[in-house]
Amino acid sequence: MRAGHVCSVLASLMLVWLGVAAAQEASSWKTLSGKAPAIIANGGFSGLFPDSSEDAYGFVKYSSSPDTILYCDVRLTKDDVGICLPNIKMDTCTDISDVYKQGQKRYLVNGVPTSGWFSVDYSITELDQVTLMRSINSRSPRFDANFYPPLAVEDVQSKFKPPGIWLNVQHDRFYNQFNLSMRNYIISVSKRVVINYISSPEVSFLSSILGRVSNKTKLAFRFLDESTLEPSMNKTYGSMLKNLTFVKTFASGMLVPKSYIWPTSPDNYLQPHTSLVEDAHKAGLEIYAADFANDFVFSYNLSYDPLAEYLSFVDNGVFSVDGVLSDFPVTPSEAIECFTNLNKSNTDHGKPLIISHNGASGDYPGCTDLAYQKAVDDGADVIDCPVQVTKDGVLVCMSSVDLMNDTTVARSQFASQTVVITDIQSGSGVFTFNLTWDDIVKNLRPQISTPFTSYRLDRNPRYRNAGNFMRLSDFLNFTIDKDLSGILISIEHAAFVAEKLGFDVVDTVIKALGDAGYNNQTVQKVMIQSTNSSVLEKFKQQTKYDLVYMINEEVRDAAPSSLADIKKFASAVSVHTSSVFPQTDFFTMYKTNLVQTLQTAGLSVYVYTLMNEFVSQAYDFFSDATVQINWYVKGAGVDGLITEFPATARRYKLNNCMNRGSSTPIFMDPARAGGLMQTLSKTAQPPALAPSPLLTDFDVAEPPLPPARSSNNSTAATHSGATRMHARATHILVLVILSMLFAWSSLV
Repeated sequence: MRAGHVCSVLASLMLVWLGVAAAQEASSWKTLSGKAPAIIANGGFSGLFPDSSEDAYGFVKYSSSPDTILYCDVRLTKDDVGICLPNIKMDTCTDISDVYKQGQKRYLVNGVPTSGWFSVDYSITELDQVTLMRSINSRSPRFDANFYPPLAVEDVQSKFKPPGIWLNVQHDRFYNQFNLSMRNYIISVSKRVVINYISSPEVSFLSSILGRVSNKTKLAFRFLDESTLEPSMNKTYGSMLKNLTFVKTFASGMLVPKSYIWPTSPDNYLQPHTSLVEDAHKAGLEIYAADFANDFVFSYNLSYDPLAEYLSFVDNGVFSVDGVLSDFPVTPSEAIECFTNLNKSNTDHGKPLIISHNGASGDYPGCTDLAYQKAVDDGADVIDCPVQVTKDGVLVCMSSVDLMNDTTVARSQFASQTVVITDIQSGSGVFTFNLTWDDIVKNLRPQISTPFTSYRLDRNPRYRNAGNFMRLSDFLNFTIDKDLSGILISIEHAAFVAEKLGFDVVDTVIKALGDAGYNNQTVQKVMIQSTNSSVLEKFKQQTKYDLVYMINEEVRDAAPSSLADIKKFASAVSVHTSSVFPQTDFFTMYKTNLVQTLQTAGLSVYVYTLMNEFVSQAYDFFSDATVQINWYVKGAGVDGLITEFPATARRYKLNNCMNRGSSTPIFMDPARAGGLMQTLSKTAQPPALAPSPLLTDFDVAEPPLPPARSSNNSTAATHSGATRMHARATHILVLVILSMLFAWSSLV
């Protein structure tokens, strides 16, 4: 019996051990060590502040994982002090050319004659007069006005006390020309400062310090572009990839451009990943990926979502790099701590509600079958159809009544039909009610929206004109059986359509919903959105749909009188992102009271329109759409997000840091609006803008919708006022030409 009891206990212990081991196996990372990938801040938070500046290094502590390692590109001064500079040419990253105007020199750098200002010509005292500046011109110049003298390696340790320091050494041979030795400096400084990593693209340098620095210091061979020659061996870095066992003889790891792992095609789409990570691990080498920055253009497959890019390197189910080198360490911090091993089968439709904007219009042409299917696949809770009417009275889903915006009409035979209708817009256009449904589907193609072409940020160009147009009936047939909490139908220009075209949009939408079975089901709610209170009031009288009032201007708050009016016809309000966090020159200024005011009045609040492209976001959001979402959800408390990229919002709802309370990581706790702007010097701060207006009852109240204009001609109801205006203008033009010809003939 005792033996049986012992066996039973041992069996139980074995099961427990196996369970623990299985849990450990399931939770372990696919890194060489099995530990979480390292986060290395390239020159600190250099995506925002000047690279290697005091604020860049200091800001890491308040915005990123507490384990983040600080990275320093070491350069030597003429008095043998190692300073952190992102480029050997100081004029590319400091104001030295203004301070020492006659200091330009010409030296050989790796055998290449190079002109510029160099640290070897100045002492550390002389460089105290120089300030660091942005080294990438597309970033904000406003931080350049802050005075940032170059920091010595010892300063990085003493001022910031980071959990780790990574020193990168390039151009070792360059310093020999000036009787300086980078090798001797590194050996010396490693006795005063704990150096966790040392990297270099030069085999001879790493070999020379091997065994001469602490055995706790990891040496990493830095690979440059594949076609570049390694200076000490005269071999290309690409060829050296084929002999990783040789790399293992002088280094414990390798630092490679991210394109070595995930290459892209010439038109910037991801190719299959290489086997480099697995090959490195088989050779016993750790592998770190470099060149991450949220404000760089990366593969179209990633939909301008930097968090998705990091996850493809650390949480792809096949491999994980051992660390990432980033200008924006906040984003890999989010990825590693909060967004790995997500339960993607969770389809919770709770707050915040994810509402598509023209479907997944950031990835495919808006309001097409592809955009709607992508929105459903990406986890939207609600997908939307902005309803427009055609010349023959067909309701279609189209982002704008003006076909010039998101179709190929400008390249079609209908391009000459442009008119100006001031009731709709100030510029000319070709409008949906100028063409029949057949005109549209047989002659036009959808066109993906490109709101940031001036920044050369195109969207999914391979699918620029992909997908099929959708009628409202097609949309309703598509959505009725999907896992959605609801649909949203937007209606604009209803008064114009009734008065000038004789078409009742409200009644036609209600009938279409009834015909599609939406009045006989309770699974999906029907939401109607409009900027016109008259439209919502008519729906209120005839239906029990959820009605959403869209405020189409920036406002700072809502007057009690406006709230009373809105509550008569709506249960929710859509507000512009800048009505929550007003901005000046891409810096947030403060948080308004608008969301709280509306919610206190019993109204749900949805914010529009969220996009992944970094140029659509304030600097406070660190060029990271997930940070932006977090500000609006946790910082402002909105009830829903209207977005062109539902996948980004869905992933946010699944994150592992959502409900941690007081243990929420610092990088998932929104900062105070306006706080970043306060780090600027007074002279560099952007001008304060006048507050947005208050929403009043005058802004909300409208007369009732006019009845649809009656006509004896059955086709007259679908003839646009624009067509009549065009015909009238043509008639006048003909009369003018005839008059001129008559006058000319009289003269002759």
